[in-house]
Amino acid sequence: MPKTRKQKEENVSTLKAVLKAAGSTVFVGFNRFKVTDERVLRKQLRESGVSYTVTKKSLLARAVEGLSELPGQVAIAFGPDSILPAKGIAQFIKTRLRGQEHEGVMSILGGIFEGKLVDARKMQEIALIPDRQTLLSMLANVLNAPIQGLAIALDAVAKSKK
Repeated sequence: MPKTRKQKEENVSTLKAVLKAAGSTVFVGFNRFKVTDERVLRKQLRESGVSYTVTKKSLLARAVEGLSELPGQVAIAFGPDSILPAKGIAQFIKTRLRGQEHEGVMSILGGIFEGKLVDARKMQEIALIPDRQTLLSMLANVLNAPIQGLAIALDAVAKSKK
């Protein structure tokens, strides 16, 4: 049974609210995507706090101003974190499930990052950014390296004077 105009308007307003509240949103194109694979994807994304839903392109175009025509079927992945939605989708595309890669089945079509509409290339670059824990570890190593070098040098000087 087709949706009424009122139902579609409610869907668009809900979609607008969700996109506004999200830290970032990824537009995902899919083709010949199996239901079992989609369940695995939803589970993986849910574990990292990201939601995934399939939406009609026409409703998405009404919810997002300036959105150009997206090819194929479209889903959105969104969450409060700015990087996790793109990272989750990109990792899933690269994984092998039952011996099949998702490279031709799914693709990142673009998204919304920090309130701005971005293209697929930019969203893929965002997906390459390490997660927060890794970035903090890298920062700690950078801050610790000079101190560690100084400690080693002072120890060598102390040993040479004995």
